[in-house]
Amino acid sequence: MNFLLLIIMIVIVDLLLMLIDLTYSILSAVIQTILRPRLKCIDGELCLITGAGGALGRLFALEFAKEGAHLVLWDCNAAANEQTAKQARELGVQVHTYTVDLSKRQSIYEAADRVRAEVGCVSILVNNAGVVAGRRLLDCPDELLERTLLVNCHALFWMTKAFLPQMKAKNHGHIVTIASALGLFSTACDYCASKFGAVGFHESLTHELLAEDLDGIKTTLVCPYIVDTGMFAGCEIRELRSLIPPLEPLYTVQQSMKAILAEQQMICIPRLMYIPFLARALLPWDANVATYRFMGGDKCMLPFIKNVETKTTNGHIKSS
Repeated sequence: MNFLLLIIMIVIVDLLLMLIDLTYSILSAVIQTILRPRLKCIDGELCLITGAGGALGRLFALEFAKEGAHLVLWDCNAAANEQTAKQARELGVQVHTYTVDLSKRQSIYEAADRVRAEVGCVSILVNNAGVVAGRRLLDCPDELLERTLLVNCHALFWMTKAFLPQMKAKNHGHIVTIASALGLFSTACDYCASKFGAVGFHESLTHELLAEDLDGIKTTLVCPYIVDTGMFAGCEIRELRSLIPPLEPLYTVQQSMKAILAEQQMICIPRLMYIPFLARALLPWDANVATYRFMGGDKCMLPFIKNVETKTTNGHIKSS
């Protein structure tokens, strides 16, 4: 009987402590929303960005360079990557470029070894690269489906395994996952599946770091709405077309940078994207389906799919 009472007391105490933590977290979030958060200094940090030759990757490189971070730029397109490097060097930072195929695990590990030997330890990792096949499930070749999952999801595991050990050794670092609002609610089959995986990976990684008391390693999950980079040309959600047009790339990156420098754990861009995220978790399945159809989510990818089907080349790595 005494043992049972002890167990009950322990549970009650744990519950009270959890409620205190919960209240503190909510109050902190409210205060940070009202007050401008303090932004950390990353001058002299070594930042690695994947997909650096693409639209968002290039803008991220330039924004990190403005903050004084030295850069390691990865992309499968050497010419585009060098163009990004040229612009970043004009801002006075050191830049190192590597041509890497993120769909190949060994390519990632070999390039990571070269970075450590030639440049040093990466302290900021921005997993930005992404691809989309843009086909209906049964019309999509297995090779394109596999490539989407390899680049958008599997590569996150390999990149983190390659660079996290050095961060853990110093209890210092920051891992950024550029996912998508399409990783919170579904439209395009291959892309959404991969971005759901990216979100799940990032959240699991964050919890693992917290469980190990590695409070010096920060994580930020970025979930933007459709960004006007051409990657999703033609895709639009009917009822949001006038309210939320495709995001400007520079605005997306600047909002992401504020979250990264403020060590914010997650950001949806724009803030309205939190609504479908919460609705998906709180509403019954049929209610979500009704909302999804009203918004045109079931057909929003059709113009994009038609655009892709008219092109002769598909599956190039682009910034998502």
